[in-house]
This record gives sequence, structure tokens and C-alpha cells, in this order.
Amino acid sequence: MAKPDIRYLNDMKEVIYDQKWLKKATNFELYYMYRNVKEKGDLRYDITKTPPRFLGKEFVKTQGHGHRGNFEEIYVILKGKAIFLMQKCKNDKIEDVYAVKARKGDVCIIPKGYSHITINPSNKETLKTANWVSKKCKNDYSFIQKKGGACYFYTKSGWIKNKNYKNIPKLCFEKPLKKIPKNLDFLNPVRNLGQKNL
Repeated sequence: MAKPDIRYLNDMKEVIYDQKWLKKATNFELYYMYRNVKEKGDLRYDITKTPPRFLGKEFVKTQGHGHRGNFEEIYVILKGKAIFLMQKCKNDKIEDVYAVKARKGDVCIIPKGYSHITINPSNKETLKTANWVSKKCKNDYSFIQKKGGACYFYTKSGWIKNKNYKNIPKLCFEKPLKKIPKNLDFLNPVRNLGQKNL
């Protein structure tokens, strides 16, 4: 496996809940992204490893991003447990937010139009996830950065609302899928659209 891209604490300082802790924290490695581990047509397969630790009061998480365009993404848990937090925003307002708790073997689809973060809710076990996504998909980190994180933080005290958002909907929970779909063509919406027009 190639060398990973490493996300450091300082890369994510805008989206950390416990800013008081952050002021005294040293810069350390949070998680490791192995991109293009394999390819399948227009799709790429990545692996992310997130060791257990706390960011002050908050459980370790990914930076969080949305997708430019109409792209979906699919995640598979290879090891450990995860919470996927997904939020849909329109005109700076959250229309929908929900979380999926998943464990080894479970699958989670990130729907089009949703930003998402991945949380490792364990203080003992490394989380290892794999994802399939279109090579054409570009990540957009700007909105979550501007808002200081997603609309909810997952902390030692449970879920806490992000005060930078107004009128946050109640957090709902959805169940993960138990296996990956056989056909992943939906991850390439541009190509599918072209085929339908033939």
C-alpha cells in the first residue's frame, strides 16, 4: 500500500468543538488516508485509518466535507466501529441531519447533496473504513470549515449542537446496510445520464 495522506490536528482546528483544549494541544496525526488503493472503471477505492483518541471533549473524527456535483459515496467498515453524520444544507440552513452507527461489515451510503463526517466512537479500537467513489468527484470542505464543524458534535457527554448553526433539526438515526450493492453505477451519475440519453 502506498504512503498515506495524513490529516493533522492543525489541519482541522476550525472544526474542533473543544477550542479551549485546542489552544494547548500539540499538533499530532489524527488519521491516515490511503487513496486509489485500487480502481474499477471510473471508481476509486480508498482506505482510511482513524486511531482512537479524544480531541479534548470530542471523539476523534474526520474533517468533514460535501461533494461538488451530484455524487454519492459508499463506505464499508473493515475494522472497529463508526458513526457517520450526514447533513443536508440549502441556503445556509440545515434541511436534514442524521447519523448511522456501523460496525465491521456494515455499509453506509452518503446520499447526493449531503455533507458528512466519520467519527470513531471507541476509545480503544482503531477504525478502518474503505470507500468507493467516482474519480470525478471533488470534495468541498469550505462550508463545514466556515461553520466550525458539522451541526452536531459527538462528545464524551453525547451529542452537542453546534451554535454556529440556526434551527438545527433533531438528530435522527438510520440503520446501515448489511452488504455492498452489486451494481455501483449510481456512483457515476454523469456517465449514467449520458447512457440514458443515448
